[in-house]
Amino acid sequence: MQYTIHAITHNKWDNSLPPIMTINDGDVITVETKEASDGQVTPSSTEKDLLKLDFSKIHPLTGPIEVKDAEPGDALEIEFLEFKHKGWGWTGVLPGFGFLADEQYTAPIDLQGPALKIWKVDEKYAYAKFGDLNVKVPIYPFPGVIGTALPYRGKLSTIPPRENGGNMDIKHLTIGTKLYLPVFVKGALLSIGDTHLAQGDGEVCGTAIEAPLEVTMKVRLIKNIGLTQPLFIAKKVKEMEYDEYIAYPGIDSNLWNAAKKAIKGIISILSKYMTPVEAYILASVAVNLRVSEVVDVPNWIVTAYLPKNIFDINIDLF
Repeated sequence: MQYTIHAITHNKWDNSLPPIMTINDGDVITVETKEASDGQVTPSSTEKDLLKLDFSKIHPLTGPIEVKDAEPGDALEIEFLEFKHKGWGWTGVLPGFGFLADEQYTAPIDLQGPALKIWKVDEKYAYAKFGDLNVKVPIYPFPGVIGTALPYRGKLSTIPPRENGGNMDIKHLTIGTKLYLPVFVKGALLSIGDTHLAQGDGEVCGTAIEAPLEVTMKVRLIKNIGLTQPLFIAKKVKEMEYDEYIAYPGIDSNLWNAAKKAIKGIISILSKYMTPVEAYILASVAVNLRVSEVVDVPNWIVTAYLPKNIFDINIDLF
């Protein structure tokens, strides 16, 4: 069967919540989702609106959706079939939130925000202005948060990823991917939200291109496999790769600090063309953080890859 599930939402993991719908093994469902702020950010918002955000509303998740006959020890296979957007999205730096929230780039300039970009979106790209540059980012929609109910009771934050999936923010959970989630409670109680249009690996400022979407997916029940955490099979997505990158290796004996050095290096390069906080926003959307080296102690290398194709001019290193 095929169903449409409207955006009846919750924003805490809570296995006592009643399901909003029951589906069967093999059903195809189209789920309406809200963007991460639950309507507090709109296409007409400004950065000042971020100062008024009610964080108790963050991560509205559509669900829970009961899967008939699902029992602890089973797993769900979620195959992502289609994503439909509404023509816009947003990326912001929220004060006190994000990878560099407690750091200053070059005194007295800080990166803590608030700062906001509203993106216009067509079927292939998201568009925004950064400084004097026109930026065009390919879209590959995916859910930032998707998960089953946890095995323990109580109301738990959706911010950290968990063994049920949750706030994984993995951009490869897009069309064609099959995601496998463990079942911990009767009915599985699947929820989905925090949908994104594009994101760099790392989502460094804490937001991607946040957007309300309609997500169509096929749900299969796999019995008695004892899965204890998520895993997935992803197909190659050509829109995620580019012809040329500027790459900045961060080198440090601490992996966290190596990643920070890499991102700050990219921000330094971009700051010739835009404000540092704009560069921070763009890094969250388009820059990929990748662990390049782990064995040559005492130092790690994390490299930040900035795609050059997204700009309307050539970006120089020096």
